[in-house]
Amino acid sequence: MPLLLTEADVRAILTMPLALELVETSFRRLGEGVAVSHPRRRLQIPGKTILNYMAASDAAGGYLGLKIYSISRGAARFVVPLFRAETGEMVALIEADYLGQMRTGAASGVAVKVMARPDARSVGIIGTGLQARTQLEAVAQARRLERIHAFGRDAQRREEFAKEMTERPGVPVTPAESAEDAVRGAGIVITSTTSKTPVVEGRWIEPGMHISAIGSNFAEKREIDSEAVRRCDVIAADCVEQSKIR
Repeated sequence: MPLLLTEADVRAILTMPLALELVETSFRRLGEGVAVSHPRRRLQIPGKTILNYMAASDAAGGYLGLKIYSISRGAARFVVPLFRAETGEMVALIEADYLGQMRTGAASGVAVKVMARPDARSVGIIGTGLQARTQLEAVAQARRLERIHAFGRDAQRREEFAKEMTERPGVPVTPAESAEDAVRGAGIVITSTTSKTPVVEGRWIEPGMHISAIGSNFAEKREIDSEAVRRCDVIAADCVEQSKIR
């Protein structure tokens, strides 16, 4: 009988150090060709629910699985069925809201570990939602941070975010008055928004700055402007095929 892991189970089991280790291993296996990831696809009933799904296999680990999530009236629901490669049996059904937050945060943590300057010690983050929390948690594991500036449109929420995240990774988080204030002087910049217009402008970017832009998962979303893209020496994506189709 498949193991059922609830959101509470995942929160009890999955730590950020473990997530970072597993995500880095997954990227390595994708690079080696022993793992395969299929880009996200979407089904939609017009005016109603969107169903998203993406699949992956890991020959080295011996599993296949997929992430399925629905979006309806602003609410998202996530689940991961996991199968054993040898027999095809389902071994687990996992509620995956927190799992996705941790995986996305860990992906940025791995990116910072291998791509950001070794002396990058400051972070500017745009966005103060759930994804922003695991972003900071992961990056704080990847780098010994000294300061974090956070900006969100809602002043009260960014004050609450700064207070909470100062306690969680143990690094001072200061609310910024604007997105530009958060970005200027940062060695690492994170955008964690659902914005359809750029929240980071290329003219703010300084040489050697690392940017993790995580929110643009639809073609109409855009967190950094064209000038920021042009100024990048290296552009990396979780999945190149995915970045082409959105």
